[in-house]
Amino acid sequence: MHPSRLFVSCVAVAALRTTVATAAAIAVSQPVDLQVVQRAADGMGLVTVAGAMSEMPEEGNSIEVRIVDGTTAGQWLRPDVTFEGRSFATVLTLPAGGWYRLECRLLRNGSPVAESAVDRVGVGEVFVVAGQSNSANHGEGRNRPRSDRVVTCEGRTWRQAEDPQPGASGGGGSFMPALGDMLVEALDVPVGFVACGIGATSVREWLPQGERFPNPPTLEGNVRRLPEGGWESSGRPFAAFVARIKPLGPRGFRAVLWHQGESDANQADPTRTLAGPLYRASLEKVIRESRREIGWDAPWFVAQASYHVPGDEASPEIRAAQASICRDGIALAGPDSDALKGDLREAGGKGVHFSAKGLREHAARWAEKILPWLRDGGT
Repeated sequence: MHPSRLFVSCVAVAALRTTVATAAAIAVSQPVDLQVVQRAADGMGLVTVAGAMSEMPEEGNSIEVRIVDGTTAGQWLRPDVTFEGRSFATVLTLPAGGWYRLECRLLRNGSPVAESAVDRVGVGEVFVVAGQSNSANHGEGRNRPRSDRVVTCEGRTWRQAEDPQPGASGGGGSFMPALGDMLVEALDVPVGFVACGIGATSVREWLPQGERFPNPPTLEGNVRRLPEGGWESSGRPFAAFVARIKPLGPRGFRAVLWHQGESDANQADPTRTLAGPLYRASLEKVIRESRREIGWDAPWFVAQASYHVPGDEASPEIRAAQASICRDGIALAGPDSDALKGDLREAGGKGVHFSAKGLREHAARWAEKILPWLRDGGT
């Protein structure tokens, strides 16, 4: 190669290396798209903004953030930021609402050098839904919300709340899309769900590991027989439940909506039916221990749920146990879903799960309990 061409090539390579060395990038890892942050009593929500930069922070580097509400862009803010290596984190206080677009940029000596954004972030209401099949995806016909502000948590990500809801058993329909629409319409804030229901589970299966009881549920996959007699819980559903909700943080959701009892009531083998006082003691243990594990006294709503099929429509013992939990202030009263019969149940009224019409009515009954409580402060 001619010496002059070699010189030009070396200069070009050096320039390329300089460009690569000075290029910067920033990526936001939290919040994620479609995430809903629980609003506090004052209507504000604390939104953690975290991510990473392509370069180590040094003198002259800074992070700025701003919120875009629809077509209105707020001012760029320079909050207090914690750096750890190339990672950064800060917290914003935002009013209930959304979707917001969150924009974040890296500045070097006062000049922007890299930007990143999350398109849809909301501050609103988050509900955890747990229990057995009628809290999960076992209804007739999958549903989807009308509003794009009804979402569901899928591990570390969020998505539109179309059935089946992630994290719950079953591949059919749930009441959550319809309930979300009702809450969005009434409250004008985004609504998120964390679905944890497991079909056919007894309250005995939801107990923490090692909790003992005298007789087994109908299904024994989450319990084990003790050599000296009696039974104990494996703790798997309880551990999975805590693992889903603990990352939401203290007061990171509004309430747990508990719908369960059918698998403890009036079992075909009477030796597997749970007596009312034992149901009460078991559910109280689940509530209190889950609160202890997550570090705060999360509110619970407990539904009246013991219906099986026509002719076996209620268990007075289980209903009394559920009512006593609420009467004694351990939980709030959820809807009486045993009252939903006829064409509100699957298979033309012959089954235990809800029909498409029944899922909408079930949602309406939950909304009737939740909305007045929220208007009274929701604590």
